[in-house]
Amino acid sequence: MRWLLLRPWLLVSRLLVVAWQLSSLGLVLVVQGNSSDSEVQKQLGRRILHTLTALGPCFIKVGQALSTRPDLVRRDWLDQLTQLQDNLPPFPHAIALATIERELGAPADQLFEQFPDFPVAAASLGQVYKAQLSDGHWVAVKVQRPNLPWILRRDLVIIRLLAVLTAPLLPLNLGFGLGDIIDEFGSTLFEEIDYRLEANNAERFADLFANQSEVTVPRVERLLSSEHVLTTQWINGTKLQERQALEARNLDPAALIRTGVIAGLQQLLEFGYFHADPHPGNLFALTGKTGALGHVAYVDFGMMDSISDSDRLTLTSAVVHLINRDFRALAHDFICLGFLNPKADLEPIIPALEDVLGGALGENVGSFNFKAITDRFSELMYDYPFRVPARFALIIRAVVSQEGLALRLDPGFKIINVAYPYVARRLLAGDTSEMREKLLEVLFDPKGRLRIERLENLLAVVEADQSGGTALLPVAGAGLKLLLGQEGGSLRQRLLLTLVRDDRLNTEDLRSLLRLLQRTFGPQRLAQRLIQRLVGRAIQPASPLAA
Repeated sequence: MRWLLLRPWLLVSRLLVVAWQLSSLGLVLVVQGNSSDSEVQKQLGRRILHTLTALGPCFIKVGQALSTRPDLVRRDWLDQLTQLQDNLPPFPHAIALATIERELGAPADQLFEQFPDFPVAAASLGQVYKAQLSDGHWVAVKVQRPNLPWILRRDLVIIRLLAVLTAPLLPLNLGFGLGDIIDEFGSTLFEEIDYRLEANNAERFADLFANQSEVTVPRVERLLSSEHVLTTQWINGTKLQERQALEARNLDPAALIRTGVIAGLQQLLEFGYFHADPHPGNLFALTGKTGALGHVAYVDFGMMDSISDSDRLTLTSAVVHLINRDFRALAHDFICLGFLNPKADLEPIIPALEDVLGGALGENVGSFNFKAITDRFSELMYDYPFRVPARFALIIRAVVSQEGLALRLDPGFKIINVAYPYVARRLLAGDTSEMREKLLEVLFDPKGRLRIERLENLLAVVEADQSGGTALLPVAGAGLKLLLGQEGGSLRQRLLLTLVRDDRLNTEDLRSLLRLLQRTFGPQRLAQRLIQRLVGRAIQPASPLAA
């Protein structure tokens, strides 16, 4: 901020432009926003698009985030905002060619067998060309817009200034965290414009999904990449944007949504490294399926972030506590994550959490979505000492963008319907020491009693999952391996302690456990699931080929 304050002529002139554009847009939306005339709403959508485009990259990024929220933004406006993903005005082709020659040391026509005269897409930070290498392979060449560092620095200072000045008027009690969130956003933007970092991100991301055929990551061409030019394998796919476009190509939207959400959960809860900008322009549908999962490809790895092991485990616990309606434990999760002060009095907060989150859950997990939460959470944050830690700004963005993308393809989608079975399978498999600890926490109460109802709930969730119940087969195998193997020592010890309690033999819990296992894993039911799985594999289409 000091940089711009020392140049008041830049600050004042740009501030006037931003204030005038945004206030003019706001006035028009207030006057015409409630109109029932569809043509008026289309014009408003175009007005929003033109305003954000004219204000530049920082404001375009805000519009991109809104473009993934069909539950928050009118469809008339949404159709316009999606153009912010990769349909912006390109910068001059001559500048792109000059950038390539300066960065890579030779003209484009010497580096590539074919290089077009125009880009196939233009986004907020760069534009993409489809070129061909001498070996015949097609690649995507991303060239950065000129003068980006200067533009970003100027506008981020102004956005932060406006945010801090207007924070007291906002209906959210974000406190001092608002400036921190903008700083986090700004630092991520500056990382995003160094394409060398993006190349590293893409290769790290590819390694994480190397053994999962349902997720494709384009290969980086290192010899044709630099700080401002990035060349990667070309992906032939369909944008995850319109359901009709996917169905026209015989692609299954539900399977694609499922893959996107599960991949997002893996990034947050397993890998601790995630794609923070999963909007429809950065995700492509490919042909083929793996079981109940569609095949998707990720692109654009400029906005990535990591989550600490501590936060990752606490988030997993929070999902389990939420589904089990253990709101006291959930309040402690909020403290661990930094949303609540450790000295905060939890007694009035716990009933409030139950009212807001329990009400959002309804009778079952299927009624839960982030729209239901955000509608009421602002009230909770205003009345209680909640704040948003800066390190969670990109996590929230990623989750909200992921759900928004899914809602665009399926308005009835509920993210928790995929999230909870995923967590349940991981808990029951107990394939890592941290998951085994969480499983013990879920299955046994503080007095050491086995909570059969929670185990039954976990098994029921996995069985009812969209994979048709076949997910229980690998879970059963992993659970048996855990129980009999070396890693299952703590679990066996806890089970023995339930058998001998209060200095006497107590077999009630174990009898209940055996009855539950008999109902769930009886020979007839296992045979049915095995047949389902074999049939599913037999009719599974071939894997896609990415050019």
